[in-house]
Amino acid sequence: MPAVVIFLGPSLDAGRARAILGTAEYRPPAKRGDILRAVEDGADIIGLIDGVFFQDCSVAHKEILAALKAGVTVVGASSMGALRACEMDTLGMIGIGRIYRMYRDGILISDDEVALACDPFTDDAVSEAMVDIRITCEEARARGVICGSLHDLLINTAEGIYYPERTYRSVIRGCRESADPDELDRFSAWVERSRIRQKEADAVEAIEYIAGIGAKE
Repeated sequence: MPAVVIFLGPSLDAGRARAILGTAEYRPPAKRGDILRAVEDGADIIGLIDGVFFQDCSVAHKEILAALKAGVTVVGASSMGALRACEMDTLGMIGIGRIYRMYRDGILISDDEVALACDPFTDDAVSEAMVDIRITCEEARARGVICGSLHDLLINTAEGIYYPERTYRSVIRGCRESADPDELDRFSAWVERSRIRQKEADAVEAIEYIAGIGAKE
């Protein structure tokens, strides 16, 4: 079996990840130098899902390139992995999932779309990723939960909130003065039971993909 190192944080619960691929070594969100250390430790496959953004130096493109040149398979998805895969897929990095494709196709541009604030003691997310809010609002509009004007108001309000403070509660609160209260309450109730967790879904897809690679080798 190939040696697999996966950098994972708030995008997916570690227990669910291990249920998909229990033989992988799961490490915390990657920062500058962590990819090179994984290569030095003998990784054959590296899964980059979560990585640090603003609190430390982010994963460098050159260390991913070094891993690729060393013959290591590097898979990216969901968060920092989706960003780096979009930037380096022409050089051999493998991008997985909807968020990666949204970056690749220019639908998403900013790092802010996938950034989260986390509890420093548990690493649990305490804010919502803009991309998950964006996709959730699109789904709510498609299902007739909200109208187009409320969709636009929700997105514009969410984009204006600094990422560590971006939650559904803060977004909905920011729309109260301008939106129909009944429609806003309907959206709030729908979010509680039907919100889209795209980062989580993409992380699952990436780990399943890595598991499939390992099964072939």
